[in-house]
Amino acid sequence: MTPRFDLTPPAPDLSAALQACIDNKTKPLGALGRLEALALQIGQVLGSTAPEPGTPHLLVCAGDHGTLRDARGRGLSAYPADVTWQMVVNFLAGGAAINVLAREGGMTLHIADCGVAHDFGARPGLIDARVAPGTASWFDGPAMTPAQCAQALENGARIARDIAAGGARVLGFGEMGIGNTASASLITHLLTGAPMDDCVGRGTGLGDAALADKKRVLAGLAADYAGPRDAFAVLAAFGGFEIATMAGAMLGAAQSRMLLLIDGFISSAAALVAQTHAPALRDYCVFSHRSQERGHAIQLEHMGAQPLLDLDLRLGEGTGAALAWPLVRAAAAILRDMASFDSAGVSKA
Repeated sequence: MTPRFDLTPPAPDLSAALQACIDNKTKPLGALGRLEALALQIGQVLGSTAPEPGTPHLLVCAGDHGTLRDARGRGLSAYPADVTWQMVVNFLAGGAAINVLAREGGMTLHIADCGVAHDFGARPGLIDARVAPGTASWFDGPAMTPAQCAQALENGARIARDIAAGGARVLGFGEMGIGNTASASLITHLLTGAPMDDCVGRGTGLGDAALADKKRVLAGLAADYAGPRDAFAVLAAFGGFEIATMAGAMLGAAQSRMLLLIDGFISSAAALVAQTHAPALRDYCVFSHRSQERGHAIQLEHMGAQPLLDLDLRLGEGTGAALAWPLVRAAAAILRDMASFDSAGVSKA
């Protein structure tokens, strides 16, 4: 059975008190720009005019795409499918970009095997959220069965709730899955209605000829799709287990009243699925950066999101979420610790 995630907006009754608190800080009205809007959102999600975000957590979901092991789909990425499991090993060893940035930001990092085509054995620090050893090839039918999609969503929700139960109030998202920019492009096209060509980018660094082939292949797959356009049906048709697990984790985290740090194109594809299913999810999401990947701008516009950073990133792994965390921490501190005109004895304008 397809899971149902019901969400309500975070603490709407606090909005007036939060805005008054922000406006009464010792600064000209609106002088901290978008940090003020971010502080308001943090206060709403965490339900306080003096929010304490605590130690942030970051979940990296990994999964393989069967299409990349199909001869017809190997040109969709500049890297072979084996890089997925090799990078998971790198994450566990602490050597990837996200390990470095998470350490620098004081973030607790979680790595989940959501469906990698590799036997990792017993490895400390690896969450077992495995549905199957990779999805099926899109050329032969849906990427996953409805039951597999539901299992991945529920796995993600369970992981997020477990993290929340440990006291975490902020959860960031990242991923690893060779071929998942193609998956995200198809999801973006089908859920937003944007032209397929505008949703496809270079991914892992495809050259012009390979990019043209990628666009042609994905346009053909999209044109052949005759299924429903609801969020979970599209996810099952073209998603990866890592995307489905992230979508479920986002919904589970929002149900637990956590603030969500969304990374780039792939994480935003999961957020697009989750928000299409439960529109209130948008209120819990902080979109960390604008990816270099072409379709990301379409996702952001469709979700009414304004990212915090624009650094030409296209790595994934949650790197943008880790880089945005200091701004989130700063906005919460301004709301919590900055003096008011009254408390400081400073005259108002």
